[in-house]
Amino acid sequence: MTARSLNTSRSALVLLLAGCLVAARPAPNNSDYFKITVVDEATGRGVPLVELRTTNQLRYYTDSNGIVAFYEPGLMDQEVYFHVRSHGYEYPADMFENRGKTLKVTPGGSAVIRIKRVNIAERLYRITGEGIYGDSVLVGHPVPIKQPLLNGQVTGQDTVLVELYRGKLYWFWGDTNKASHPLGHFGTAGATSLPPERGGLDPSAGVDLEYFVDQSGFSRPMLAFPGPGMKWLYWITTLPDENGIERLVARYRSMKDLGKPIEGGLALYNDVKEGFERFAALPEGLDEQIPMHAFKAMAGGRQYLYLPGPYPLLRLPATLKQAADQQSWEAFTCFAPQRGRAAPQLDRGSDGRLKYGWKAGAAALTFDRQVRLAAAGAMKAPEGLYHLQDVETGARIKPHAGSVYWNAFRKRWVMILQEDRGLSDNGEIWYAEADTPVGPWVYARKVVTHNKYTFYNPTQHPFFDQEGGRLIYLEGTYTDFFSGAPEKTPRYDYNQIMYRLALDDPRLVLPVPVYRLKAPGGAIVYETREAVESSGGWERIADIAFFAPDRPAEGLIPIYRLNEGSAIRLRREAPAPASAPPLFYALPLWSEAERSPAGSWRCKFKEPDGFEIALPMELKLSGDQFTGAVADFVTTATFRGNTLDLHAKGEDEAYTLTARLDGDRLTGKWKKDGTAEQGTWEAARVPPPKPSPAVVPLYEYRRAGSQAAFYSTNAALRDPALKRSAQPLCRVWRNPMSLVILDRHATPVN
Repeated sequence: MTARSLNTSRSALVLLLAGCLVAARPAPNNSDYFKITVVDEATGRGVPLVELRTTNQLRYYTDSNGIVAFYEPGLMDQEVYFHVRSHGYEYPADMFENRGKTLKVTPGGSAVIRIKRVNIAERLYRITGEGIYGDSVLVGHPVPIKQPLLNGQVTGQDTVLVELYRGKLYWFWGDTNKASHPLGHFGTAGATSLPPERGGLDPSAGVDLEYFVDQSGFSRPMLAFPGPGMKWLYWITTLPDENGIERLVARYRSMKDLGKPIEGGLALYNDVKEGFERFAALPEGLDEQIPMHAFKAMAGGRQYLYLPGPYPLLRLPATLKQAADQQSWEAFTCFAPQRGRAAPQLDRGSDGRLKYGWKAGAAALTFDRQVRLAAAGAMKAPEGLYHLQDVETGARIKPHAGSVYWNAFRKRWVMILQEDRGLSDNGEIWYAEADTPVGPWVYARKVVTHNKYTFYNPTQHPFFDQEGGRLIYLEGTYTDFFSGAPEKTPRYDYNQIMYRLALDDPRLVLPVPVYRLKAPGGAIVYETREAVESSGGWERIADIAFFAPDRPAEGLIPIYRLNEGSAIRLRREAPAPASAPPLFYALPLWSEAERSPAGSWRCKFKEPDGFEIALPMELKLSGDQFTGAVADFVTTATFRGNTLDLHAKGEDEAYTLTARLDGDRLTGKWKKDGTAEQGTWEAARVPPPKPSPAVVPLYEYRRAGSQAAFYSTNAALRDPALKRSAQPLCRVWRNPMSLVILDRHATPVN
């Protein structure tokens, strides 16, 4: 026997023995696993998609219950350090900036890790893919859905569309991955579930999907008609046919690749065959923004189907016959109707102003078109339709995809949208409100963020709204596509994740339009949407004077409308009797904000022997009371004159503190309650974030000899007959639009 053959035989023997040893080791049972549950510190609910990483780089991800079933033979009965991280959540850092926790790992044992949510939206669960509750099953923890491990042999799905049809929710997705093969299918997958009111799960718990499957049990294509290419749905709805029967209809395209359609049109669902069939062809270019998540609204006594992209700038009469007729489609646009393939031309009136409205045969105004027209000087930037910006920084947001639905709690249209950041880092999801479907969409707040991971084609599910729309649910595709992610997240990648958003969260108090209306007799009044709607005043709107919140929040002051004889004026004092609610809420002047102790502070506490300890302090203003925390001590405070009286209470001890405010510094004394321990303390204000450039002072103007007041954010109006107040009334958010662009007659359809 040669040396080479001897080595080969030894290698084979080693492999054989290793295989026998592995086979001989029994698989762990429920009692062998160490159960780690990661929960939201504010709610106690388990958090999905949290990475736990050991010091030897083993990575685990919590399932939809927030559970990791840990079993690593070499690490059992040991103290194990787990790094903790998750998109939109954070764990406190130690002095070396490590974020994690050491746990004593024992078979059958358990531990809880509490994590702070930074996202405004709360991550709830994964809807599709394998192992949705895999770790929960391993440790014997209850799960809410019937198929917690593998449903329809699906391991990944792209982009959801949902419609309520004949008592069930019909769910559809694009490309679908299969457990047994690297290629699943590209013909649109489908499933059904019962809505909550018909016996389905509460949306906070999950969704029980019943997939349409083939003979092998794998999800089958729902667009199985002949023809090449990937077959994708873009929107789905129900429309009455010529006999008044509701039919399930969808916009489809057969795609060569991401940007090249082969053909497309409308597809009609066949209830007997349980699949879609071609119904009518539609020309490319009719819906160039590729709208998704259609909704219905009434306008002029007719029901329309609106198609968001994500701005709902396309609509058509809500019947099956007219959906198939391209002449019935309308665009909300500033372009004139055109013939053939001629370049779209701006539609201006005799006064030179752009004419926005619903027009058949006209091109829609896209974000990129608006940018090009403004750059070429054909349109002034304030004349445009797209002005969406971050309410905190004023940074411009380029919309990509999303949904628009009426919200009963806010009594406004709500948009959930993904920001277009080019070819990477596309995981930012924003919340915005508008008075009409087409806008004005101006100020938005980020509600979901992902670090170098994409979350695309998000949509709200209005059929899951709870508590009158206070709680809304939104979903999107979690994928490494267009993200720059260094690695894919096991199980979660290329799947759907559900979030919940509470619209009474004070961080979602956004500025809304404050309209200037012409009242009978020539008076000028200021109103927000509710008053305009109730008085039928849409046609009397002269312009949007400014934007300001319509509900209270920390740091805002109320502004009232007072009738002073024939004059209508805005004041910070409540009218007598104080029965009328504020007209809007605003920011105080900078000089006033600087005189308040609200905000973040760096504190230094000193004992008589010279020992010092540094702690952070947060104070928030609620009415005339301050609340917050000094480190982990819950704090209440009052502030009168320049004196702050503060009480800080911990689990086992409490402190009374007093201090004097002098600009950005606090100096005073502290005493431990019930003891003789006392000392001094001082604090320095942490500079607040730079305010948005959109926040501007609001001035009052009056004409000579008149008591009538006029309010503007322009500090230098060029009218010699107007006299400006010496001091602003407050601070509000400027209106970036020079035109009043509204879909004035649109009302929601339940």
